[in-house]
Amino acid sequence: MTEPHRIVVGYDGSDFSMQALAWAMDEAEFRGLPLTVTHAWRWPYGEADDEAKLHLRKAAEHVLYHGANCARACSAITDVAADLYEGSAVQRLAELSADAELVVVGSRGLGAAARSVVGSVTASVVAVACCPAVVVRGAGPIPVSPHPGPVALGVRDTTADQVLDFAFHEAALRRLRLRVLHAGHPRSLTWGVAMTHLPDLDDSTRACQEWLTERLAPWQEKYAGVPVDVRFTTNAPKETLRAASIGATVIVVGSGRTAHRTGRSGAIIRSLVRHSSCPVAVVPSASDELHDL
Repeated sequence: MTEPHRIVVGYDGSDFSMQALAWAMDEAEFRGLPLTVTHAWRWPYGEADDEAKLHLRKAAEHVLYHGANCARACSAITDVAADLYEGSAVQRLAELSADAELVVVGSRGLGAAARSVVGSVTASVVAVACCPAVVVRGAGPIPVSPHPGPVALGVRDTTADQVLDFAFHEAALRRLRLRVLHAGHPRSLTWGVAMTHLPDLDDSTRACQEWLTERLAPWQEKYAGVPVDVRFTTNAPKETLRAASIGATVIVVGSGRTAHRTGRSGAIIRSLVRHSSCPVAVVPSASDELHDL
């Protein structure tokens, strides 16, 4: 019997990971899933005796159990597991993502000295996770806003069904509006749509609107209770998505499967993970995409 899907959160005791934990708790409650809090540690100082390593392991256990106990005490989740791992945080989160519904990480970790290391962990997890990965940026889910912003979704011609489904599902769970964003050069108005040259901007926009209406129709039928608005712009995708993150609850984009082969996300995703004003959900697809974000 396979283990039920779960929400996985990376936790290191930092303020950033506390924000990630709060987001993961919300997701577990919304989705009715168990939560796994994981912490990876390893001895960084070369050769050492077992006693010295044991002290570091005990400290890691303390950090992990603090996070797991917070989740048990501050949520209605009935199944909270604590996962301590000796080794690479990226490797462990990638392993756990194989049977997870969602992996959640903070945007940074402990202290200025650790930021480059933990930041690289975040970027790598986003690139290699087998399930959607949320990087919690901005103010985080606490305190709860009385007027939460929409779920924002960046769409291009190669955006996979999994990305659309995740965005609609997230909006339905949170009872929020879904804002679909479509940006690019005025001759195509999309991130990679192959179109013949049309005589003017109005015709190009109209063609893109018709294409996107058809693309979204099955999901609007499936999630009939989710209000949707579509916004077209000729601004660059990076600028469009970063601007859309201001005031949004979460912004959703597809990963592009070449990230799994290279261990590196595309430029737009890297920009969002570094600069977004809200959490970023990066959703892998089951089939190869022609271009990475």
